Amino acid sequence: MAPQRKSIVVTGGASGIGLGITRSFAEQGAHISVLDVNSEGDNIVKALSSEFSDASFSFTKVDISNWDELAAAFEQIYRDQGRIDVVMANAGISKEVKLNLDEETPSKPSLPSLDVNLVGTIYTVKLAIHYIKKNTTVNGASPASKGSIICTASNAGLYPFPVAPIYAAGKAGVINLVRSLARPLGLDAIQINALAPAVLETNIAPSKDLFKPMIVTPMSTLTRGVQQLVSNPSLTGQVAEIHGSEVTLAESPAYVDEDTGKNIETFWSLGYA
Repeated sequence: MAPQRKSIVVTGGASGIGLGITRSFAEQGAHISVLDVNSEGDNIVKALSSEFSDASFSFTKVDISNWDELAAAFEQIYRDQGRIDVVMANAGISKEVKLNLDEETPSKPSLPSLDVNLVGTIYTVKLAIHYIKKNTTVNGASPASKGSIICTASNAGLYPFPVAPIYAAGKAGVINLVRSLARPLGLDAIQINALAPAVLETNIAPSKDLFKPMIVTPMSTLTRGVQQLVSNPSLTGQVAEIHGSEVTLAESPAYVDEDTGKNIETFWSLGYA
């Protein structure tokens, strides 16, 4: 019997980093469910179907910050495919709101990047957990793995990023979400990791001129990092920095003292905070 085709979900999978990820799984003959707000998504998926004859695709127009839309899309994917193996929580925007404005009366800031980059990622992770938990563990994998969740963060979530502090806050939230979920999800044999790319040339930037003075990381490094995380079931709670030709697993901050470490471990043993 032929092995079952892997079922992959990629949010934001019709452009930029997401499209690079979609193409990398297509090369392996997977079924990729592309979720994106891009109105050209159908045409993009049709073109991919012609290019990758061993893979299969579906496209659903979805705003990941809309829970009902996203939940309905996941339900349909599971109904059609019978399983979900890998979820790439990748969709994101770069729209930044300035906080240091000269105003007579401070206006309430709109926070679209947090709605998409953090809240939408949390929605995606919750749905991914629900459906991946239904899988049986991969035969022969050590440790056992039912599937993998990978969230696209940014190295702006690891380092101070003064030009876009709200964007940085959202991406930092994604990183600590991943690190904090790794241990509890390990009890259900689910991997969760994050990507922290440096500068890749994508359409998320306001202008191509932005990349001219930058040291740009190729998409091939990012897709290699994705496959490294997916293929190794022992990797969970990791943040893979994607820079130049390198994939570097960023260390979590060390506890400032033994008391802090003991308290964090006590929270875990108690099971609540």
